[in-house]
Amino acid sequence: MKDHKPSGDFSPADENYMREALVEAGKAAAEGEIPIGCVIVRHGEIIARGHNLREQLQDPTAHAEVLAIKEAANQLDSWRLLESTLYVTIEPCPMCAGAIINARIPRLVFGALDPKAGATGSLYNLVEDERFNHRVDVTGGVLADECAGVVREFFVRLRNQG
Repeated sequence: MKDHKPSGDFSPADENYMREALVEAGKAAAEGEIPIGCVIVRHGEIIARGHNLREQLQDPTAHAEVLAIKEAANQLDSWRLLESTLYVTIEPCPMCAGAIINARIPRLVFGALDPKAGATGSLYNLVEDERFNHRVDVTGGVLADECAGVVREFFVRLRNQG
């Protein structure tokens, strides 16, 4: 299993798209959701966006990645999201990692590690497990401090509100 701790080994385009994912995370925070945001890029164009909506929809699967994957599949009229990159502010959980595999997304870029639920390097590494029929190239740590800070600030505000 590869270690995807922040490396600084990413492109300016990766930073730009991660900033777009941070915009989505901000939308989630404004709606009282855990601020995780996602964008999916294909051929240099954002084809889908998503942010957490679990509370609003009362849907345990309404994670940023799953919502963006659904939107991208609708945009492309295909469940196979080949030639796409998924950018997400926090390392995907097992459900989202599974969705990335099932959507055949070839590349994942995430911001901050999730030591409590991360399934792309922290607790597990589902997306590079050779037992699956599809593996994903992973770049972790893009704007990690900013991505982690958004979540940290959200929970500080939540605790202060009682």
